[in-house]
Amino acid sequence: MTASAPHHGSCRCGLISAEAGSPPIWQSYCHCRDCRKQTGAPVMAFVGFHTDSLTWFGEPRNWRGAGGVTRMFCSHCGSQIGYTDDRLPGEIYLTLGFMDEPESYPPASHAFVERQLPFLHLTDDLPRFDGFSVERPTKTTEQDR
Repeated sequence: MTASAPHHGSCRCGLISAEAGSPPIWQSYCHCRDCRKQTGAPVMAFVGFHTDSLTWFGEPRNWRGAGGVTRMFCSHCGSQIGYTDDRLPGEIYLTLGFMDEPESYPPASHAFVERQLPFLHLTDDLPRFDGFSVERPTKTTEQDR
């Protein structure tokens, strides 16, 4: 069950917080190596919102990773906040750890299950994807050929 709007999130020290005024657009686990490295956990769980529904209080720091993904974190306490992806304009994905009521955003799928760690057993009946759980458009630029 998803909490009703507004949706609140904050970092551990409270210097960075956000409020979303619209319902989530996606909730998922991600088992990819990049998400594991970013969170320091065996799996990442996130909730997505439309970027224009989010109001920030404080300014997260950004780190530009591979593939057009920008990760956000608190420069004071180091809390992971979330990410944006150039291939998903107008969307932002916040870690469940950033959300003030993470239990209100149960994941609806698993992404990159072929990379799931062998000792991690999540016995649910959620859809499982070998790649992204949120479809990204394919690019056909000269650089991609």
